[in-house]
Amino acid sequence: MGRSFANLHIKSNNLEKTVEALRELSEGHASVLGKSKDEAPESKVEMYVSKSNENWISVLHDYFVWGTVKEIGRTLSRLTREPVMTAGYINEEIFELSLFENGDIQAERIFCEQWTRDEYEQLREERINDDYLQQALDIRHEDFDGFIGITSPEQAVDKLSELGGMSLWCDWEWVPYEETLGERFKKYEF
Repeated sequence: MGRSFANLHIKSNNLEKTVEALRELSEGHASVLGKSKDEAPESKVEMYVSKSNENWISVLHDYFVWGTVKEIGRTLSRLTREPVMTAGYINEEIFELSLFENGDIQAERIFCEQWTRDEYEQLREERINDDYLQQALDIRHEDFDGFIGITSPEQAVDKLSELGGMSLWCDWEWVPYEETLGERFKKYEF
């Protein structure tokens, strides 16, 4: 078993608006965060939020894993009315990058070796729309061609972190143990 993480990123420069959307997500759509309606109301939803750069706000939560983070991103994109990018990295074998807008998937790329695609028979992109991906991520054409051709999940995460000007190497459970993450992310309770 290798390293895994999942996180999401909202394309916005308005931190306050994003925090309000996260509050609405936590209160009105808690089921996508793994919370049942029967849980005690005093049970707070905790998230770590960081203004990664002038264009993106990053969010970490304990329910973000490969397999759940996409539905959360889909729901959040309806609330923010901004593009939302989800990143899921599992066992150093797969890096799944998805972009949502207004609740609909706009683009998706799965970075992995061919043997991984063969092993995970259902591993297919929901929607390949490289033009949207390039535009939303604001990546120059000459850089984008090299990026989407990467098959190594680790190299794809590194390259997207470089091109996007933010680190995707972050996860909820890493924050207490990695000083740089603790400095970047602020804890919010909803």
